[in-house]
Amino acid sequence: MLLHIHPKDPQPRLIRQVVESLQKGGIIIYPTDTVYGLGCDILQQKAVERICRIKKVEPRKARLSFVCSDLSHLSEYAKPLSNPIYRLLKERLPGPYTFILPASKMVPKVLQSKKDTIGLRIPNNTIAQAIIRELGRPVLSASLPGDMVEDYTDPEVMYENFRNEVDFVVDGGIGGMIPSTIIDCTSQEPVIIRQGLGEWTE
Repeated sequence: MLLHIHPKDPQPRLIRQVVESLQKGGIIIYPTDTVYGLGCDILQQKAVERICRIKKVEPRKARLSFVCSDLSHLSEYAKPLSNPIYRLLKERLPGPYTFILPASKMVPKVLQSKKDTIGLRIPNNTIAQAIIRELGRPVLSASLPGDMVEDYTDPEVMYENFRNEVDFVVDGGIGGMIPSTIIDCTSQEPVIIRQGLGEWTE
């Protein structure tokens, strides 16, 4: 289903509809502050596996991020961070960054990579924030497959492409084309892995 949700003032009834679907193992396509993403409830293993099938990857090898509404979930899903790394996250988030962090034991087994890391995102997007707050825990997120720009920026095209594979396409307007900047924070000094929308100078 294609759901039009207001980008600045999301309708609570529609947000609840999306969250009820996530709680039942649904998959959504939803807007962030960068590109649209594929999302599901992190506790719904079958939904995680469905996303990996769409992406044609194994769950443990997939580049999946935990999308949170704030840093309160950090202590649950990441191991304790040094003060400089925590300050860095506080400075940059919410924003167009994905931080690679050491994963805690709370990360569902199906998602634990050999490196025991997670990607953490807090997008500066009102719809994404509203969905996560209503759900009460992070949304697992992955990038959309597609070759043309419209495949991952235009909600109507995404709906045509994925209507048989996802439960909801959340239309919050035309999405961005540049993905998040990825920063690896698993060693003492942060290292940039991918330059994206978020500015970064080492």
